[in-house]
Amino acid sequence: MAVKFLLDTNVVIYLLGGRLRHSLPQGDFGVSVITEIELLSFPALSPDDDQVVRGFLDEIARYPLTDAIRDRTISLRRQFRLKLPDALIAATALDAGATLLTNDQQLHIVPGLNVQAVELT
Repeated sequence: MAVKFLLDTNVVIYLLGGRLRHSLPQGDFGVSVITEIELLSFPALSPDDDQVVRGFLDEIARYPLTDAIRDRTISLRRQFRLKLPDALIAATALDAGATLLTNDQQLHIVPGLNVQAVELT
């Protein structure tokens, strides 16, 4: 069985921008619905960049907002005072049993969340 990884928004930006020092680890990848929203709602996104992002999203699993993720997001925000997008991404990774690839240091405080940072060039 392949390892599951959830890509945080910052890792997708680094990946699409060619800023990762190493390739992503082997395994299955997905993104949270909030990552999709963050990527596509960036105000300075050019039409070409929009096409690249949409092409990437078409090739990767996308995790929708479920009742379980909603409830866990609420709990994480209350307990750790995380920003809404961070709490939603962390809750999605926990719900999916996925390792979260992120360079957001604040997410390392969430118990039970398997977090892995990426190296940048």
